[in-house]
Amino acid sequence: MVEIGGVYQNFKTGNTYRVVALGKLSETLEDMVIYEAQYENPVSNIWIRPQAMFEEKIEWPKGSGILVERFERIK
Repeated sequence: MVEIGGVYQNFKTGNTYRVVALGKLSETLEDMVIYEAQYENPVSNIWIRPQAMFEEKIEWPKGSGILVERFERIK
C-alpha cells in the first residue's frame, strides 16, 4: 500500500520520489498517486500515475524472469 509522505525509489533510474497525496481520476474514479521528484528535474517535479501502475512489479532486466517493484519504499 502506498503511503503519503513515503519516499520511493524507481527501479530503473534509482531516482527518488516523495508521495504527496492519493487521489481519484475524475473521469473513471481510478486511484492515482501524486508524487514529487526528490531531485532536480527540468520537465516537472510533480508527477501523477495510476496507483496500480505505481505498485506493480516489473520484469527487470527484461527477459530475466526477475520481478522487482516499480517503486520501492525506502523511507
